[in-house]
Amino acid sequence: MKLLVVGATGSLGQAVIAEAIDRDHDVSALVRDLASSNLPPAVRKLHGDVLDPATLESAVAGQDAVICALGTPSPRKASSLLEKGTSNLVDAMTRSDVQRLVCVTLLGVAGSEHNASPFYRHVILRALAPMVPDKENQERIVRESALQWVIVRPPRFVNGDRHAQPRVIRSGEKEQVGRVGRQQLAGVLIDACERPDYVDQAIVVGS
Repeated sequence: MKLLVVGATGSLGQAVIAEAIDRDHDVSALVRDLASSNLPPAVRKLHGDVLDPATLESAVAGQDAVICALGTPSPRKASSLLEKGTSNLVDAMTRSDVQRLVCVTLLGVAGSEHNASPFYRHVILRALAPMVPDKENQERIVRESALQWVIVRPPRFVNGDRHAQPRVIRSGEKEQVGRVGRQQLAGVLIDACERPDYVDQAIVVGS
């Protein structure tokens, strides 16, 4: 499968790339600075910026799926980067007829607070409150698209045992989850590209 990772140079993006390579996928990464990006030799580096629509269509063309692991500029400051960038990405995928989009958002948005622990709801989400509207708008863009989308909502992600099995909670299920390892989350993101049963769902991933 040909996969494009957006947000590839972040800690989660690098974990996604490692997992995709381990599964023998053909991996490309969208990067703003080709010279400074420290990615494995097996990765095809494509110059682009989600805020520059002109750079996106050639990057997504020919891909089988796109994983959007964009980070926010600052979790404690309001931004519209995720909304604008994801909107540009969806438009480019639609024009290029690339159907599968897997998008990482955040546990606690769009009514998923019931899957979070009290500490996460009352402490973590309060600290992250400035970024929540951008995450909400990002999800709206994805849901309103005609793509085969999967929204993945993690709590805090940390370094962890890549072989540990994360829990996947589907929409409407009431279980609560704790923090998740980046490697485990990366595995679920690749699963969401490969499997048909996650399409058009928002899932929660955690421990």
